[in-house]
Amino acid sequence: MVVLNAISTALFDPLLAPFGHGPAWFDLLLWPVLAGILALVAYKYVSNQRGIERAKDRIRAHLYEIRLFRHDPLVVLGSTGKILLRNAVYLGHNLLPMVVVLAPMLAVLTQLEANYAFAPGKVGSVELLRVELDPKAGVSPREVSLELPAGVALDAPPVRTPDGEVYWRLRAEAEGDHVLSLRMGEQTVTKVWAVGGAHRKVPVKRTKSWDALLYPGEPALPASSPLRTVSLAYPERELGLLPGGELGILATFFGVSLVAGFALKGRFGVTL
Repeated sequence: MVVLNAISTALFDPLLAPFGHGPAWFDLLLWPVLAGILALVAYKYVSNQRGIERAKDRIRAHLYEIRLFRHDPLVVLGSTGKILLRNAVYLGHNLLPMVVVLAPMLAVLTQLEANYAFAPGKVGSVELLRVELDPKAGVSPREVSLELPAGVALDAPPVRTPDGEVYWRLRAEAEGDHVLSLRMGEQTVTKVWAVGGAHRKVPVKRTKSWDALLYPGEPALPASSPLRTVSLAYPERELGLLPGGELGILATFFGVSLVAGFALKGRFGVTL
């Protein structure tokens, strides 16, 4: 995961926001359109286009049967069963192109969310730093200490839970990308808190589980780390007419890519 995130970040950082992080709408519309075009190319050259068209034709034929013989329960029942069977065949023809486009689309989506879903914290704001320990590491919550840089202050004593979680309430006192250091004996794990300044990629979470692929703002935690997750809350970024936050970016990405795909499928000669 560390390698995959590093490759994804190195590839997309120069490509995203060619005009800076200000006009977010440019990337949030351009990249979903490109993703829709990529999906069309994959469907054209990877999927069984004749099989898809044949399955759709037979589904339409069975729907006509239901309309024509709607007073005959046996015919309606038989046609409904055939529709379900043809629909399964249709979905089967769509599996391979979906698998082909899944990885690149997920890489683009996670980079868009890291760059545009959240805004840096505000000076004076108070947020929780949450640490979840890996139970396999055998480290007690009391063994975890936090060192704060200038510009960040501790707003309340840490809270340690029996199930291996530690919370620190922190207050941002100055702008900057502040590096928080978590120490467990001789091991140290850092977490960046982006406060104030221009819009930029926001590091929400560091983790060593599979969802590290969804948070490329910072490197994933190494597999040997005694921590499972280190996270900080950030405010959602205001994007004008476009919805903000992770769900907003997700909805915009898939909505625009679907519209682009259906709008351009005739030009690409693709049957969906």
